[in-house]
Amino acid sequence: MILSRCLVRRLCVTSYKEMPRNTEIKARVQDVAKLHKIAAELSQSSGEVLYQEDTFFNTPQGRLKLRVIKDKREELIYYERPDQEGPKCSDFVKVERKAGELSDDIKLLLSRSLGVKGSVKKTRTLYMVGQTRIHVDKVENLGDFMELEVMLNDDQSLEEGEKIALDLQEKLGVKQEDLLTGAYMDMILKQ
Repeated sequence: MILSRCLVRRLCVTSYKEMPRNTEIKARVQDVAKLHKIAAELSQSSGEVLYQEDTFFNTPQGRLKLRVIKDKREELIYYERPDQEGPKCSDFVKVERKAGELSDDIKLLLSRSLGVKGSVKKTRTLYMVGQTRIHVDKVENLGDFMELEVMLNDDQSLEEGEKIALDLQEKLGVKQEDLLTGAYMDMILKQ
């Protein structure tokens, strides 16, 4: 079962507006061609290829990153998520702007005030299956990975999101031993 701490944080973090939530699974990929094929079949699409660079900043809790999606948009994302294998709840806040409207000034401000933890460059193929984002990622200097993000509706329980994620994990052929706990940034820092 997903940590109840996530639900408590959701109620305590902000009283005027609930933070969006999702249920996530992240795993190492053994056969990326097979994963793309199954994801394309499930989504009935060829997916959308995105070139992303995430700059992570030092924070006392959670994670803060500036994501630049080449020629598309920029996102400043703060999220809290436990480091555990399998489905996990993630509470997040995101500010999104058109490409070139956010990154330079915000990156300078956050770099000076918080310090840069590091950066992650990846090519992401995004497939949508219902309310779930399937990410097939080729991460520079790390390899091939996949993420599932089940975007929870306000009336959905964490357990419902976990059930959806586990069902897709099985359909995609992702094995338990390939599940990961942390973020790509954590893996890069451990190298």
